[in-house]
Amino acid sequence: MEATVRRPGEGEQIGGPTTVTIKATGEETEGSFYLGEGVAAPGFPGPPAHYHERLHDMFYVLEGTLTVRLGEEILDLPAGSFVCAPPGVVHTFSNRSEAPVRFLNFNTPAGWESYMRELGALLAKQTPTSEEIGKVASGYDFKLA
Repeated sequence: MEATVRRPGEGEQIGGPTTVTIKATGEETEGSFYLGEGVAAPGFPGPPAHYHERLHDMFYVLEGTLTVRLGEEILDLPAGSFVCAPPGVVHTFSNRSEAPVRFLNFNTPAGWESYMRELGALLAKQTPTSEEIGKVASGYDFKLA
């Protein structure tokens, strides 16, 4: 196993106005985690409310305000905020603001990068609806709530 280094702007770029830069993959972490840097465009609806059976879905806000739903609670999380949705917790995220929001998305175990790559084709064409995102995600550890 070798060290992984990604400098600012480096990594596999996915998407259009809403983007993900893959910073670490399962291949690089022996399956332990995935890390992506996301930039959600203003008004990005995010995926439909969902939960995971095995995946821990974590977000760290770098710039802007990320709106996160955990169960029935809606949180507007400013830069410096962290949230972890463990398996079984219904959640989603969006950008309800008028400015882009930049965040890190960690997932353990790894494998989420495959979903990101598939979603990338949709993001490159348009800002997808929640339903379109859910359709792509349904092939992964993503269960609609």
